[in-house]
Order: sequence, then C-alpha cells, then structure tokens
Amino acid sequence: MRTVTIYTAVPCGFCTAAKALLSARNVSYEEIDLTGRQDDRVALVQKTGMRTVPQVFIGDHFVGGYNELAAVDRAGELDALLGR
Repeated sequence: MRTVTIYTAVPCGFCTAAKALLSARNVSYEEIDLTGRQDDRVALVQKTGMRTVPQVFIGDHFVGGYNELAAVDRAGELDALLGR
C-alpha cells in the first residue's frame, strides 16, 4: 500500500474530517502539523499551489484537500490510489 501523508493545522475542521475519512477506511497516514510553521506552509504552497489545509498525498500523487479526498472515495477510486 502506498504511504499517505496529510498536512494539517489547528484548528481545522476539514483536517479533522479528512483524518476521520482515512481512519474509517482503515488507512494509516503520517500527519504533518503545520501549525505555527509558516516557512513549511510557504514551501507546501510552492509545491502544490494550494494555500489551504488539509493537503493529502498518496505516494507522490497530490490528491488535494478534504473535498477532493472525499470525491475520490465516493467515486470508489481510493483503494486503487492506495494500491490495494
């Protein structure tokens, strides 16, 4: 299974929802909390072009935020992205 990395910050309801979705699907993930880490947030924006969190990566594939993750799940594509 590919690794899942989720970049988060506090407070963030969408971050909580994304982690809950992954947990409900029995997907383990590495959480990187960007709270108070402005330089790291800037680097992530430069990498993805997205300013908000959460930002979800499956392997090297940038999924997007919670809405994109939920859409992938609803479409039945999450397992394929995970490689399971």
